[in-house]
This record gives sequence, structure tokens and C-alpha cells, in this order.
Amino acid sequence: MRIARFSIDGNVAFGAVEGDRQDELVLDIIKGIPFADFELSGTKVPLSKVRLLPPVLPNKVVAFGRNYADHAKELGNEVPDAPFAFFKPSTSVIGPGDEIQYPSFSQEVHHEAELAVVIGRMCREVPRERVKDVVFGYTCANDITARDVQKREKQWARAKGFDTSCPLGPWVETDIDIAAAGDLTIQLTVNGAQRQLGRTSEMIHSIEDLIVNISEAMTLLPGDVILTGTPAGVGPLNVGDEVAVTIEGIGTLTNKVVKRG
Repeated sequence: MRIARFSIDGNVAFGAVEGDRQDELVLDIIKGIPFADFELSGTKVPLSKVRLLPPVLPNKVVAFGRNYADHAKELGNEVPDAPFAFFKPSTSVIGPGDEIQYPSFSQEVHHEAELAVVIGRMCREVPRERVKDVVFGYTCANDITARDVQKREKQWARAKGFDTSCPLGPWVETDIDIAAAGDLTIQLTVNGAQRQLGRTSEMIHSIEDLIVNISEAMTLLPGDVILTGTPAGVGPLNVGDEVAVTIEGIGTLTNKVVKRG
């Protein structure tokens, strides 16, 4: 099931996305929230009549760096022996169609297409065999990075945590099992030209590895997001660019880069 979060007539709701053709998609409004038992209301609205929002509002976004060997190599970095985590604040999250605001303190902003894992229940110290039970679903992410700032500052808080630096969407796909999620095509285009193309099977540390690792240290809450790393091909974005992340079986997340107001 594809679960979207949307706004219509000033109201925010969750809905199940139905249909195959983009111009015919409809949302069946959910009674309640998707992280608990819920029912479909039967009230349907065309996707074209709503504004899609970030599919979740995470308490925290835990991101893992250098999880694809070719990406680590292209930036001149060593592959870490263990998962390498950092945070993006909830204020960095935007949804499909929202604008990425080019930060005033950077002159080199890069795209990074990523598979995002959405947590479905409160959990900590998750054993490997139970990871599948705490995953709600998967969505597309773009770990927007001020690369020049990342290079000169030891901490990545500003480089990767600025406002609008974490596009998510367009919805959460719940029908992908964890084995399938470990081998999906992930690609990114800028103004229609392909920049990144890889498979999640190229990850050094698996989805299970990442969730076991971070849940050893902290409690994960429903709606929290885990970013699993990016394949090679990262590169610069400029004001006016349209950047799109597409992941097999999930969908496409599209955003435009604008000058920060």
C-alpha cells in the first residue's frame, strides 16, 4: 500500500494511493493514523486536487554516510568498518514539489539520492531477526549537502542539516519486504539528465545492519526515518535546477532548487 500525507482545503490527512496512471491516481482517506490499526474511509479525492506533504513528520532523521563504496571513493574517503551515522533535524524535511532553498552560506550544494526507511513502531535494541517487524515502509529521499561546508567543518550539522535539505516522498510504500528493499534500482536526474544510477544491493551495510546499529544507542519512534546512503554520481545543484529521485517500486520525488529568500 502507498500511504501519502496531504493537505486539502486547509486540512491535513493520510490516504492510501490507488491507481496506476499518474493522471488517474486517487487517495482513499484513512481514518486515524497509519502507524496504528486504521480503516479506509471510502472517501476518495483525486491526487491532482491535493497538495502532497512529506509522507511523515519524523522526530529524527538518522542518516548513514559512506555506505556505498563507489560514493566513498569518488569523494576520496575510506569506507568505514562500521555504520557511520549523523542526524538531519526535523526542520530539514520537505515534501514532493517543495522548493530546496540554496543556503546563503554555501557555494557548492550537492544532491544525494537515497532509500529512506520509515519506522513503524517504538523500538530499541532491535535484534536482526526483528528488524522487519519495526519497518513501516520505504520512501525516496534526497540528502542535500553543502559540500564545501562539509569539507571545512568537522561536524556536519550545518552542511547536512540546513532547512529544506531533506526532501522525502512522494509517499511511503509498505508492500516491499526487507529482502526486496535490499535490491532496488535507485536513480537521480537533474533537469532530466541522469546523474546517479545504482542498486541498493551495493550498500556496504544492509538495512538490518543500520537499524540494529542505531537502535543499540537510541529509541526509534513511529515515523522516524533512516537514510541508507547514496550511490556514486553525486554532484552540484544550481538555482533553477529540477532534481528527481526515482526508486524502483516506490515512485519519484521531484523538487526544484531556488535562491534562499
